[in-house]
Amino acid sequence: MGRMLDALPQPHLNARHFGARSLCVLTDDALFDTCGVRIAFSSRDGGVSESPYRSLNLGSHVGDNPQAVQENRAVLLEALGAADVRLIMPNQVHGTTVVVVDNPSAAAFDRATDEAQEGADAIVVAVPRTAALLCFADCVPVIVVSPSGAFVVAHAGWRGALAGVAACAVQQLVHACERQGGCTDPSRYNAYIGPHIGAECFETGDDVRARFRERYGEACLVGERNVDLNRALAINLGEAGVSLDRIAHARVCTVCRSDEYYSYRAEGGVCGRHGAIAFKED
Repeated sequence: MGRMLDALPQPHLNARHFGARSLCVLTDDALFDTCGVRIAFSSRDGGVSESPYRSLNLGSHVGDNPQAVQENRAVLLEALGAADVRLIMPNQVHGTTVVVVDNPSAAAFDRATDEAQEGADAIVVAVPRTAALLCFADCVPVIVVSPSGAFVVAHAGWRGALAGVAACAVQQLVHACERQGGCTDPSRYNAYIGPHIGAECFETGDDVRARFRERYGEACLVGERNVDLNRALAINLGEAGVSLDRIAHARVCTVCRSDEYYSYRAEGGVCGRHGAIAFKED
């Protein structure tokens, strides 16, 4: 996938506007300048969907007009300079299945697309000009990038967080890099945790709290009823070998900022989906 860099720049998320519609996304420009990988966490503005999906809804499973969803996806890709890339989107099922795209052939891409539609919550991409896009509305988006330019985009709801989907995703990214002679040391990877329901808003039942306490310890519990998914995902990434100082956190609560991001909890279960996307240029 191109020359492997000695090191990636320290991860950082900055807000930037892209394209004719001035789409606001969180991205890492230094990463893009260094290795050609564009990552982005989209917001809800700049699209064509009508209420209650206003406006840049990327999810096709929520009841929105399918034509509007397709136009929104096209708007996002064009804004990011990826109008001509191949796009893979999984049917997200709150599990730990990871689909890998590490062969540039059309047949391999088609097979990966079929696997993703069967149900997956992370997509590893180790070929250029192929984008992975996953959808969110309170769940945690995670992107991890290797110095060789391979990356993974993962979806972690609370079930996925407990099951260790982030670590599973990193492990498969390491395997893909190994097959291609890339960097197999995850301590050199950059990780990005995007907007999601914050600890202040993620109140759970005693059973869920107990499961997080058993899996990740007291560090991911807040107060008497809340769980910190951000902390749980950071711990899980660390278990896979990612250095904690190479994890960039958006620190945006989708519930508190449901005017800017979709929130299943804040909007009563009827809402659109924002996205986490990544691709590598040639």
